[in-house]
Amino acid sequence: MDETVWQPMPTTFMQLSYLHINPATRRVSLNARDPAFYRDPNAAYAALHAQCPLFYWQEQAQWFCCGYAQVNSLLRDKRFGRQILHVATRQELGLPAPAPAPHLRDFDRAEHWSLLSLEPPEHTRLRTMVNRAFVSGQIARFRPQIATLAHTLIDGFAAQGQAELLSAFADIIPVTIIARLLGVHEAMGPQLLRWSHDYVRMYMFGRTQADELAANQAAAEFAAYVRGLIAQRRCQPQDDLISSMVRSDRAGPPMTDEELVSTIIVLLNAGHEATVHQIGNAVTTILNSGLDPATLFADEAATAATVEECLRICAPVHIFSRYALQDVQLAEGVHLQKGQSIGLILAAANLDPLQFTEPLRFWPQRDQGTNLSFGAGIHFCIGAPLARLELQIALPILFARLPGLRLARRPVVKDVYHFHGLERVEVVWG
Repeated sequence: MDETVWQPMPTTFMQLSYLHINPATRRVSLNARDPAFYRDPNAAYAALHAQCPLFYWQEQAQWFCCGYAQVNSLLRDKRFGRQILHVATRQELGLPAPAPAPHLRDFDRAEHWSLLSLEPPEHTRLRTMVNRAFVSGQIARFRPQIATLAHTLIDGFAAQGQAELLSAFADIIPVTIIARLLGVHEAMGPQLLRWSHDYVRMYMFGRTQADELAANQAAAEFAAYVRGLIAQRRCQPQDDLISSMVRSDRAGPPMTDEELVSTIIVLLNAGHEATVHQIGNAVTTILNSGLDPATLFADEAATAATVEECLRICAPVHIFSRYALQDVQLAEGVHLQKGQSIGLILAAANLDPLQFTEPLRFWPQRDQGTNLSFGAGIHFCIGAPLARLELQIALPILFARLPGLRLARRPVVKDVYHFHGLERVEVVWG
């Protein structure tokens, strides 16, 4: 294991030898697999804000944007979308025919109807079928369940005086709750985590063929399991989201099996992967801040503010891309042709000094705008209310139950940029 660590307060950008910026040409050279970068991307983001917030990332061969106002605007801009072939053919865009990738056949099939990649009208139709289950009024019923689960988990290790917090706490809460919401047996939690971890490595910069093979295998097994659930709910519907999704007594055509598989997989993955990371990120940020947890979680308002500040300064997902659906002029000398993509660095937008005073400071009392960690526009994270609820309940319980909580050693950061999470969070208390 690479013993690199997350240091949330970066050095000045002048000391970042791994980052090369040419403001005049907007060209940036940065290896995302460099441990000095992924262990603390906030340092590089500060440098980009200072010199070149809209830039061409040479290693990724596309344009990226990290300014808050522009990222926020582009997420909502109807000239951009998560796909392009719904408005143009490959021939029209001058793109070559796709090379067959048989080793990714199962992954591609599972992703074909993913809400993360669709555009209206398909996106609107599928999202409408699941959106009601994730609105704040509906997920509030999980409040006592989250609290009970958090207390039960802590009961299991509180007397030990030490724990690895991800495996003992953070991994379990989000996957258990999303499983209950969908109607997946809770005993599948560990397997869901394994599938999800392999699955999301497809989105890592610089992924290897081994990563792709593991993701494809996970997709095949995941999809087979989900198809079994769909068949069960058709025969024996229950009071869960999968049963609701497979019912045919709703307005409009029912979801096909392929649409159901893609949607259920994305909900299971998105419903826990980022929240697991965020619990670890938040605990580490709070402990490194030196601020009193009793003050940070003094009441519901303080708790909500603390959670939002954690989401701002240590977001679990850093980048979403958009295709230009038409020719677009982004800035003087920066022109995107129809079909070209741009990366929107949500985590960097959260650190824009033009939006947030002292952006690298952990300051829950700030009231300077909404963080973009859940995105914006029609692709705003459908699970954001549930993720926020889990954080707002689990974090105060953790700090209240374990007085004197502190890091036993500096956490090791996972090499999975553009996700940001930790390998282990070893803590002690008392």
